[in-house]
Amino acid sequence: MSTSTKTIASAITELTPDGIARGIGSLVSSNTLPGGTRLPTVRELADALDVSPSTVGDAWQILRRHRIIDTEGRRGSFVRDTSSGPTIRYWQVPTTGDGITIDLGSGVPDARLLPNPLPIMRDLDESPVVASYLEPPVLEELEAILRNRWPFDPQRITILDGAMDAVDRLIQATVTVGDRVGISDPGFPPLFDMLDLAGAVTIPLPLDDAGLVPYAVEHAVDEGMSLLIVQPRAHNPTGISMTSGRRDDLAVILAGRPVLIIEDDHSGAVSGTDLNSLGTEIPDQVVHVRSFSKSHGPDFRLAAVGGCSSPISLVEHRRMLGPSWTSRLLQSILARMLTSAEIEAAVTTTAGIYATRRAAVVDRLTLYGIEVAGAHGLNIWLPVNSEATAVPMLAAHGIGVARGRPFRLEATEQDHIRVTTSALDTEVDNVTARLAEASVGRLNDSPIQNGGRR
Repeated sequence: MSTSTKTIASAITELTPDGIARGIGSLVSSNTLPGGTRLPTVRELADALDVSPSTVGDAWQILRRHRIIDTEGRRGSFVRDTSSGPTIRYWQVPTTGDGITIDLGSGVPDARLLPNPLPIMRDLDESPVVASYLEPPVLEELEAILRNRWPFDPQRITILDGAMDAVDRLIQATVTVGDRVGISDPGFPPLFDMLDLAGAVTIPLPLDDAGLVPYAVEHAVDEGMSLLIVQPRAHNPTGISMTSGRRDDLAVILAGRPVLIIEDDHSGAVSGTDLNSLGTEIPDQVVHVRSFSKSHGPDFRLAAVGGCSSPISLVEHRRMLGPSWTSRLLQSILARMLTSAEIEAAVTTTAGIYATRRAAVVDRLTLYGIEVAGAHGLNIWLPVNSEATAVPMLAAHGIGVARGRPFRLEATEQDHIRVTTSALDTEVDNVTARLAEASVGRLNDSPIQNGGRR
């Protein structure tokens, strides 16, 4: 038996495809098996583990699917060399460049509606004093504000550098190769990328107008799902928000099961609807992530993370080896913004403006016989006959949108594009007509006539 076979066999504690993949993945993550390492043949490892070759073959498929290994025919299988970086979905999303004058693709808030922090910054009487690198990562003042506003009583709260940083760190702390993770399909491409990089087995979960479909979540739990990632409101890209009834249904399915739930409340106060958090029903299983990027400014890079203690503690302990904390100066500014009556009123007004802008496009699309899901947030998930046709059609009219395929885990017969309406305050009739044309793939220059329902 070769040295690498002995090393791999000793790391495997569960003789299933997932267990074998998880064991090899841990060796790759620790660089015990560096990029370029040749792996034993399927039969050689099967003999060493006393399992069937098909079991090892299934493990190899999991590792290939998550881009941990490559198989090169008769040369065998090798640990993938990731030094040049992976191919990720996120960078396939934006449509920008020369000729794009109306950006409906980037998914960002309207910069003109963000509150101005400068008056608060000028009024700061003192900067938070950092006496030790081992001080608590959250300002006491900010934590008190957050606890008062949290949807449930959190065991622990911390501050991280935006919602995506928070979810990424939580995934790193809780997911190992082969773990089964449920997530909506369609969903947000960076979340898919994070799970791929962690070596998770993603379970695509369908949505309806009330949120994640219960029977699909129940089936995923029965199949061994250990983590569920939920966008509780203003789902990106569909705009669907979880209803209180759906929250209750999912809580019954998930209660007491060995499943951690991460709630990604990415739009926060500008979602345009109330929050229905699973944490109100099963707080010991939920970590809620609240972003302030869309409501108070992306450049703050701030998100609050609160819920069950264990995963948050893991993140904080690991973070002590690197940045340790998020700027306490920025935390101080955020605390004052959250307690400013003027800014809170402005944020509420902005949420109403976003809702009006989205509804204006949706209502006009309905006149063309085109219906879309969801009712909240900054985006519309627009059905199109062909994504490959719709995107360049719109670009020819100076309109940039996001391609739909990166938002899908599994290919479907129905193509979509994501349209961000947050900054669309002019030319609404013209833009909606162009969107309707692109939806059905008409190549003429005039708005389509009322057509069939999609």
